[in-house]
Amino acid sequence: MRITCPHCGPRDLVEFSYHGDATLTRPDSASTDPDAWNAYVYDRANPAGEHHEFWQHSGGCRKHLVVTRNTLTHVISGVEFAPGKRTGRKRS
Repeated sequence: MRITCPHCGPRDLVEFSYHGDATLTRPDSASTDPDAWNAYVYDRANPAGEHHEFWQHSGGCRKHLVVTRNTLTHVISGVEFAPGKRTGRKRS
């Protein structure tokens, strides 16, 4: 799979790190509602079709991106910078 970084151009998947679902809304940091935090951390949809995902160009410009990818075909229909968007928890 190739991802076209808006800064660096088309690159192989090995240069990127997946950072999760870009459609999740983080609960208020002051929230003590365990159900809200449990849903945010553990509950994941398994969408079929177009889906927005956070990726980082870790082997290049290190920018965070929102990639629109079809989960059935892996065809990427859009890539944009993700300025000011939180990428959730760090993944190794």
